[in-house]
Amino acid sequence: MPVHVVADSASKLSNLRATLEPKYAVTSELIGGAKERSSDTDAIVVTADLSVIENIAALREMFGRLAHARKRIFLVDNKTRLLTVQAYALGATRVLVNPVNQARLLAELADRDQREVTSKQALQGSSQAANTGATAIVSMFSAVLAGGPIDVTSAKEAGSRIADSIAEDGLRSWLETVRRHHEGTYQHCLLVAGVAVDFGLNLGLSSKDLERLYSAAMFHDIGKARIPLAILDKPGQLDPRERTLIETHPAAGFEVLKGNPAISQEILDAVRHHHEFLDGSGYPDGLSGGSISDIVRILTISDIFSALIESRSYKPTTPREEAYEILCGMQGKLEKPLLAAFRDVALNR
Repeated sequence: MPVHVVADSASKLSNLRATLEPKYAVTSELIGGAKERSSDTDAIVVTADLSVIENIAALREMFGRLAHARKRIFLVDNKTRLLTVQAYALGATRVLVNPVNQARLLAELADRDQREVTSKQALQGSSQAANTGATAIVSMFSAVLAGGPIDVTSAKEAGSRIADSIAEDGLRSWLETVRRHHEGTYQHCLLVAGVAVDFGLNLGLSSKDLERLYSAAMFHDIGKARIPLAILDKPGQLDPRERTLIETHPAAGFEVLKGNPAISQEILDAVRHHHEFLDGSGYPDGLSGGSISDIVRILTISDIFSALIESRSYKPTTPREEAYEILCGMQGKLEKPLLAAFRDVALNR
């Protein structure tokens, strides 16, 4: 597989070539310098300072002519969400934080199931973030049941750790970790948070919008604390009474959170309306079209996809390809351009 290397300094370029050349045919390009063009490039590896405006402009132009590359891996020097968002906005399919050793980079480039090559370090990072997230969700549910105050700060901090884990270790590690170690409603909430974050990164959301999105994901199902576990975890189809009770959870979550000054209107909107559809067939308010905000549209897609791929003892996990096909078949309910943008998250991340 031909690999094209791009760097913003000669030393970075040389080091990256030395890492890859034992395994791959490498062409290279120095930003602002000489190019070795390759028409059949299958993968691009970029190492550059994305806080430099000139680098961003040059990379944007370069990706216009190398958009055919199937894998576009960015190596960034700092674990900051801004740089990660910028990389995905430029077209990255994967972002790694330096220092990246040879084995890790070669594994990312290899054409085999990523689950076989995900590093132990990545799984450990995902596990730590998942445990923090689960603890925050359990605390929120317990507070609702006891009628006590919800620790909003801890929930948002847990969401931030999840976002960092997704940015550094990828969605696949997150899905594997959460489905292996967490169950039921808590598993679902963690899956939604991870999928929503990866979707937001893929869309190039700003850091503030990404924070709103992962916060909304953390809180979106808090109303389920008032639904009996026997119904939440029921194997098989719900009867009409149970379905009606389940459909009260968005409004119940809204009521729990609406008086909390630490919860913004955007998050309240997402909690109440993440089961609304563009054609007006959703609940609890039957919203349609322009009445449904962007954050709700993103969260709804993430929520449905997560529900399909989650692991339950009484049903097999739906393959990601099939789950995406189901989303695409929901004619008139979900935004088509967003579904198209979600394809890479659903199938490749």
